[in-house]
Amino acid sequence: MSLTSSLTATFPEHITRLQKLTLEALTNERVDALVIHSGQPIRQFLDDMDYPFKVNPHFKAWLPVVDNPHCWLVVDGKTKPKLIFYRPVDFWHKVPDEPTEYWTDEVEIVYLKNPSDVGQLLPYDRSNIAYVGQNVDVAQALNFGHINPDSLVNFFHYHRAYKSDYEKHCLREANRLAVLGHNAAAKAFYAGESEFGIQMAYLDACQHLESETPYGNIVALNENASILHYTHFLRSKPLSPKSFLIDAGASFNGYAADITRTYSFDKTNEFAELISSVDQIATDMGKALKPNGSYVDLHIQTHMLIANVLEQFNIIKVPAQQALEAGLVRTFFPHGLGHQLGLQVHDVGGFMADARGTHIASPEEHPFLRTTRLIEADMVFTIEPGLYFIDSLLSDLKGTKLESMVNWDKVAEFKPFGGIRIEDNIIVHTERNENMTRELALK
Repeated sequence: MSLTSSLTATFPEHITRLQKLTLEALTNERVDALVIHSGQPIRQFLDDMDYPFKVNPHFKAWLPVVDNPHCWLVVDGKTKPKLIFYRPVDFWHKVPDEPTEYWTDEVEIVYLKNPSDVGQLLPYDRSNIAYVGQNVDVAQALNFGHINPDSLVNFFHYHRAYKSDYEKHCLREANRLAVLGHNAAAKAFYAGESEFGIQMAYLDACQHLESETPYGNIVALNENASILHYTHFLRSKPLSPKSFLIDAGASFNGYAADITRTYSFDKTNEFAELISSVDQIATDMGKALKPNGSYVDLHIQTHMLIANVLEQFNIIKVPAQQALEAGLVRTFFPHGLGHQLGLQVHDVGGFMADARGTHIASPEEHPFLRTTRLIEADMVFTIEPGLYFIDSLLSDLKGTKLESMVNWDKVAEFKPFGGIRIEDNIIVHTERNENMTRELALK
């Protein structure tokens, strides 16, 4: 079945599910309806141009309209959702076409020419209607009785963790596009390209503008791979390419892929072997995602596996268990194992115990873990173990009891390579896991 056919077949059920959730939420909170605002452009300071538009995720949860500001969606869980679609009269810019895609059968569409006229198309009495969106000043001017109420927002954030079949198709396509980019980036690296050249190869392969990627791509050569959020894109080609870390995604219908790979220019050296060891951890932890399992436990287990690698490669002088108990592993693996993925790269709901928003805190010794929620079927996670040689974290060991546990000569050998991160995107099903990234032939 083609992608379009799959989306067409599964979108009605997706809307039915959202309608059911909306009716439940509105009934519980005794609110009449929900109005979701796509958002407005943000003007650059002291300029006449706007920043790239980013749609409200609550809006794109309903419709794949991701590039049109000033749109509104009115939903009550009972009647057909009403889309107020912005189509101005404008000779300066490309006006959005009237939508005719598969999703239009599920909504009533009316057109808005001027954003200031939207009040005429919204329900007249808005005293018991909830506004969900970023532009609070607009909501206040329109006299909404409820603005981003926590109870409603928490409810939808909690349930957003469970992906419909339609959403899974979108996530698979986002992964397919990202894999095209990753394969092109790897080829560019081995051809000796610069960080900037690799970035251009990536964007061309997945046919994205930089503003269309779900986050700023990380394209890091050599020691730059030790910087977790490196986004500089050096234009000069490396005189001596050693390593390449790319953390880059793609978007489809507002859903994100978030994939990371690390490569050694010399495929036979010890750093290449180190990459293989971390890759094996990523594979094993991806398979270990199971319904009713604990993501926190997987994160802690990953620390033990990283400790074993540190010992195996003689990066530490003490047994893996001792390094783990001393907290030394956090120097080399300072971030969390991964996070939930969907409409946002770091999708919401990862710390929620229930639809009321009860918070499940990360363990004190693992503050950067991005999800503590119980693993369940229909959830989507990233798995991204890492092993880095970060100057600032290594420097923190000097003068402490941990300093003597490190083989500094071996660290010096690996520092020019920066670090390693391997990241897959995985759907948890009842009976199996679907590693979208690897099943799309990215190794």
